[in-house]
Amino acid sequence: MRTSVALIAAAITGASFAVPIYIPLAAQSASLVYRLGNDTVAVEQFTRTPTSMNGEMVQRNGAAVVRYQYSLVIGRDGRPTAATIKRMNADGSIAPNTPTETRFTVRADSIVREAVFADSVQRRAFAAKQALINFPVFVYGPVELLAALRKAGTPTDSIPALALAGGLGFAGFAVSGDTLRLRGGAYAMVLRFDTNSRLQQLDGSGTTNKVIATRSAAAVNIAAMASAMKPTGILSVREDVRAAFGPGGMVVVDYGRPSVRERTVWGGTLVPLDSVWRAGANDATHLFTTRTLTMGSLTLPPGMYSLWVQHTRNGTFLIVNKQTGQWGTQYDASQDVGKVQMQLTDVPSHVEVFALTVKALGPTRGALEMAWGPSVASVQFGVGSSTAR
Repeated sequence: MRTSVALIAAAITGASFAVPIYIPLAAQSASLVYRLGNDTVAVEQFTRTPTSMNGEMVQRNGAAVVRYQYSLVIGRDGRPTAATIKRMNADGSIAPNTPTETRFTVRADSIVREAVFADSVQRRAFAAKQALINFPVFVYGPVELLAALRKAGTPTDSIPALALAGGLGFAGFAVSGDTLRLRGGAYAMVLRFDTNSRLQQLDGSGTTNKVIATRSAAAVNIAAMASAMKPTGILSVREDVRAAFGPGGMVVVDYGRPSVRERTVWGGTLVPLDSVWRAGANDATHLFTTRTLTMGSLTLPPGMYSLWVQHTRNGTFLIVNKQTGQWGTQYDASQDVGKVQMQLTDVPSHVEVFALTVKALGPTRGALEMAWGPSVASVQFGVGSSTAR
């Protein structure tokens, strides 16, 4: 009989309570296509049976195309009892000086990871009860097991989990209404499952990953895709822009340049309303000035600052912050110098790659412009006569 994951109230003779029973899902195959805007950055395919799960993923990330193969043995309680992960080059070969595969063995009170090399096996055990495995980014098929456990009544907010490398972490869901957000992985993806705990969609738009993945029943040829894929290169290149204001006077901004990729910008997917945006990509955007700057009511002595943008229904604001050297998601409002309203206007033509410009409007006046998508946000500033010492 074909069965699905279900929560069954099993009558226990002489007991006054019901015990949830895990019923394994029938065999199924699926693929997940991960897109960054209009660009496909990864494809995953997996097959799940009542006792096993096997899958493969290919991703084009940075300078390389990488493939992962994975397999799990599923116990009667729906938890993995063993797993194997293999990282390969696009052509299926193993990169030099890397494991040919990594094996996991899950025991009642521990989990063992073995990195298998051509001439040796590196083994390490971790104390953890009923642990799970955290898989590499773009391998999300196995979260179906976590969803099935949740449906069967198992607490899934924080389960011990071991990753491909590194120490023991956790896996779980943060639940808010109908929203399930992944905890413990590299990115807090929002997940959507059907009534049988089958993963239908992943949404990373609220993370630095930004990908959206959708499910398909169509079979794909991962090896053929890998041979045809081209590396993405650096998705958001870093650039410095500057303007000069007399001898020794300079204003420099260092920032990352993300692309629109057919997504909505101001008040949309990329710069959501009321959120604090890093004004670029990756590392925080930094401003360096050798002169005192005035922006509205703000006075910025010579030095370095980080810049942030908040787009609201009541206007678009530039936030200047004293914290520097941080990643672009590490915003600390307690270190704000202040904020100043920007002018948001339409641009003559679509700006695909975010462009930040520092303009000298004279020896004592300048402007900062941020153009992206259909609009440009700008603010003018005054430049003092003294330079940093």
